[in-house]
Amino acid sequence: MSLIAEIVISFMLIVGGIFGLLGSWGLVKLNDTMRRLHAPTKATTLGVGGVLIASMVYFAVFMERVSFHELLITAFLLITAPITANFVAKAHMHRDVKERDLPPTGGDYGWAGYDEVGDGKQPIDTK
Repeated sequence: MSLIAEIVISFMLIVGGIFGLLGSWGLVKLNDTMRRLHAPTKATTLGVGGVLIASMVYFAVFMERVSFHELLITAFLLITAPITANFVAKAHMHRDVKERDLPPTGGDYGWAGYDEVGDGKQPIDTK
């Protein structure tokens, strides 16, 4: 059991390290903000997840106790990473992208970050 646990822990640490390295490399090498946004929010989150899984297995097998710290960290990351990515994308769009350069939405409503309520561009829900 100990050998299998060590192999699983080692594998998860290596996988986590590879994802963390790829996420960091993507953050540095990708050429615009919207592409750079995917590196830390996707790959680095998976890298931290691999390290957290390795830590949970280590504490469960070798310390013979369950550690809930890793679950709390995982929940925090899974909640905050998409929200942060959304804020960064919206800030980038407001700063560097004109509404006329965006593709059509294909619906009744336009891009939410550009239209103001009551400006005549979007229907106003009066319900």
